[in-house]
Amino acid sequence: MTVFCFAQKSELRFNKDGKFKIVQFTDVHFKYKNPASDIALERINQVLDEEQPDFVIFTGDVVYSAPADKGMLQVLEQVSKRKLPFVVTFGNHDNEQGMTREQLYDIIRQVPGNLMPDRGSVLSPDYVLTVKASSDAKKDAAVLYCMDSHSYSPLKDVKGYAWLTFDQVNWYRQQSAAYTAQNGGKPLPALAFFHIPVPEYNEAASDENAILRGTRMEEACAPKLNTGMFAAMKESGDVMGIFVGHDHDNDYAVMWKGILLAYGRFTGGNTEYNHLPNGARIIVLDEGARTFTSWIRYCRQSDLSGKFRQRRLDQALTIASFTLLRRVYLEP
Repeated sequence: MTVFCFAQKSELRFNKDGKFKIVQFTDVHFKYKNPASDIALERINQVLDEEQPDFVIFTGDVVYSAPADKGMLQVLEQVSKRKLPFVVTFGNHDNEQGMTREQLYDIIRQVPGNLMPDRGSVLSPDYVLTVKASSDAKKDAAVLYCMDSHSYSPLKDVKGYAWLTFDQVNWYRQQSAAYTAQNGGKPLPALAFFHIPVPEYNEAASDENAILRGTRMEEACAPKLNTGMFAAMKESGDVMGIFVGHDHDNDYAVMWKGILLAYGRFTGGNTEYNHLPNGARIIVLDEGARTFTSWIRYCRQSDLSGKFRQRRLDQALTIASFTLLRRVYLEP
């Protein structure tokens, strides 16, 4: 019998039209009181104003200088002042700014609107958020897995970044199996969010038969060891898409063995390398179906007016049960 370790603090729910909109910000790399980070806050506010999401997730590398607590709070204030529910999954740089993951987690937990569970004795827990049905507040209609992909390899003879552990793979399997059983043996539509891409991102992007849309200007900086999280998600049958950050010059999404592997869009300013106008990824889940729509929202570099309107490029692509819109940008 599976026991759910963490309880959700408040309710997420599909709207009356059967939609649930998520904004993913990633790699804000915020430096407190550094003018180079002003554009990050500006973009966060513009995206939230335009998209009016139901839920916001930051997929790591939120802060990039001390004081990390003040930087984190200033970034999250842009969401909390709108009374939007949100969570943060950590990146490899968040705990390099004078504060530990535990300290930052506890600080985030104090911000109004956060849905992150009490971590107990865990340094940075993985957790599940459920999205309730529009017509039944007690019925789970979709699942969001939020995970910590850690920082750097713990092994001296394996270079690069850390990997999702076997314990995390087992945790995911247990959670997925429990929600599937609770739903009468049918997997609930699910998405997964973390910072560092799994190795399958490189495998998929290098396959000439894979359907890829978006910008790929660098290799996915994935861990050198593969512990099987993607395989577990494929076998369990609930996860429709994985959403990461980490690689600032990528915003692509690629279909791989029935699961969409997607990047968010770099949200930060010129405090770290970047060659794409900063922005965010938008995801809209459809209630009662294994489908979602996703696009990138950003501001054109030529725009200095502060006045925006929306333009959609008609390069929509239907892939199996997913619809991926190329991008949405704002221009004067």
